[in-house]
Amino acid sequence: MDGMAMDGMAVSLADMLEARDRRAERQQALFARHGLPLLSVTLVTPGPVKVTATSRFVMETAAGELDRLFRRTGWPVPARLPVREPTGLEALYAVDTEARVLKWAAATLEDDHPLGRLWDLDVLCPVQGGLSRSALGLAPRRCLVCGEPAHGCARSRRHPLDELLAAIEERVNAYRTR
Repeated sequence: MDGMAMDGMAVSLADMLEARDRRAERQQALFARHGLPLLSVTLVTPGPVKVTATSRFVMETAAGELDRLFRRTGWPVPARLPVREPTGLEALYAVDTEARVLKWAAATLEDDHPLGRLWDLDVLCPVQGGLSRSALGLAPRRCLVCGEPAHGCARSRRHPLDELLAAIEERVNAYRTR
């Protein structure tokens, strides 16, 4: 299915849970093949529609920034696996560097890039599993709408979907016109 055909297609919670299982299977396959830390890239896409022109732009921007990071650091990337499904755009990278160093670089991108708040850059170590921001002493991600810790807003569903989507569009439009 091409990216344009998926635009505007609503997905269910069951679809998202199945996508999470497929992502875990891809991660295990890359661990088995390469034995390296993985960078899992997903997008912050609230609501039932996961693939839009905006989400494609946000993922393309993330991929470009990661390519720049890998060139700048010289970290070998023996595997790059983009995934385009109705449940969202994703990518997996096997990166030949220490997992904690990779997590630090990923968190810096999330925090410093104008679109970084729309990226979910998870680092998985073949031995330790996922590395959290808190394990590195980093502050939690902030809510797109109010700036409070995002976890609390997401769990309580503090902001209506249209408010979240408007905040995302505003951020993307500001980046495009800078």
